[in-house]
Amino acid sequence: MLSGYADNRIMLIGQAPGAVEAVRRLPFQGRSGKILMAWLTHAGFASEAQVRRNIYMTSITKCFPGKGTGGGDRRPSRAEVELCRPHLDRQLALIVPELLILVGTLAHERFLPGRPLTALVGRVFDRAGHEVGPRTRSRPLLVPLPHPSGASRWLNGVENRALLDRALQRLRPLVRPLLDRSLAGA
Repeated sequence: MLSGYADNRIMLIGQAPGAVEAVRRLPFQGRSGKILMAWLTHAGFASEAQVRRNIYMTSITKCFPGKGTGGGDRRPSRAEVELCRPHLDRQLALIVPELLILVGTLAHERFLPGRPLTALVGRVFDRAGHEVGPRTRSRPLLVPLPHPSGASRWLNGVENRALLDRALQRLRPLVRPLLDRSLAGA
């Protein structure tokens, strides 16, 4: 599922379309999407409309995987992830983003494998997986965020909510120059 324009410098990669997204054909439309949009406005976007205009949104897998046994959306299988890998690779090659916002475990595993959420959220990485400072010239920069799903209990911890806040604060100065260039037509 795609949104945005080909000149976007920011790409957001989620896990998979949900049931609502499968019907509406627009990413992050359900309850998780509302939470994610609130996070992104906290990180410097003026509105959901600005988010959708300036971020190319996609996901690790491209189809709704169906409902899981607990009633929530089923996590895509390893085979489904591998089947969709060439599609995401092609999107990355076409967009050539300067900033990758990684939402949820599947996106984290693809770009920053083998690390717990507490070692990712609140930090910024280069494509090689090294943590970087705010002035690095390496591109793309990777900013991991937790999944905004209510099924995740990770954000129940005060220390984890502090990590999310830190991530959004770190995202703000990375987003601002890209938005300014986009507004200037660069």
